[in-house]
Amino acid sequence: MVNITHKNNTLRKAIAEAVLSVSSKETIDAILNNEVPKGNVFEMSKTAGLFAAKKTSDVIPDCHPLPIEYTSIQFEIRDLDIHITSEIHTIYKTGVEVEAMHSASVVALTMYDMLKPIDKKIEIRNIRLLEKKGGKSDLRDSGEGINASVIVCSDSIFAGKKEDKAGKAIIASLEKNKVTVSEYVIIPDEIEDIQRKVKSDVEQGIQLVIITGGTGLSKRDITPEAIRPLLDREIPGAAEAIRSYGQLRTPYSMLSRSLVGMIGETLVMALPGSTKGAEESMDAVFPGILHIYKIINGGQHQ
Repeated sequence: MVNITHKNNTLRKAIAEAVLSVSSKETIDAILNNEVPKGNVFEMSKTAGLFAAKKTSDVIPDCHPLPIEYTSIQFEIRDLDIHITSEIHTIYKTGVEVEAMHSASVVALTMYDMLKPIDKKIEIRNIRLLEKKGGKSDLRDSGEGINASVIVCSDSIFAGKKEDKAGKAIIASLEKNKVTVSEYVIIPDEIEDIQRKVKSDVEQGIQLVIITGGTGLSKRDITPEAIRPLLDREIPGAAEAIRSYGQLRTPYSMLSRSLVGMIGETLVMALPGSTKGAEESMDAVFPGILHIYKIINGGQHQ
């Protein structure tokens, strides 16, 4: 199965359709009058569809097991066609479109099985996805038109003793989100150096400043202390989203002091200095955090 451990739980919905065609009005009448020998066609097939939705991962190899939190199966008769729709909701890391299509198809198969003694010319047609919502693909926030500065705070990397990987991981994530990286620098863990660089970026009109490193609890981890006095407003929800996302992957995330806030119209983010911590922090809040620019620019990027 595809690795989805990096994804966030979000509300996801899907609606699928299957069409069952009978050959005579008599078959439709038998269904509506509950005269089918095998029982109530709508109730039996609906029950089968509910089971199918919950059992999709048992029969489709690459489907992930997931919590089905809502299922609605509806029928609409149009002449000799019965349109079956299955709508499914979940709050999870991956979508439910296959579950919806599986459910609709099993409803149709159940109806076929129940009706075949009285109608030998039934057809199942057009099993298809009608609608899918949820996940990052639904977020319309793009980094196009936004410029960024990536600042790596590390004494050892600044001295050439270690290679920077966290900053490069952040750059890769920014580029994936179509943000233009205007500057990438490495500086030592010094409050004055950090503040000087952030102030300079803000004065130059950089819209997004990301600092990696110095958010832990060692004596040299002073990035939050350097950044907090500069902020006009903190965004605690973003920092907590980063910690919450990390906490699901390692308990050490509770020790992180990641910080997010605004200086004027510049978004400033102080992220962990480990490569994994930086990558996970970016996954936790992008692209959603880019919505800030639509808010401060009245719905348009500058």
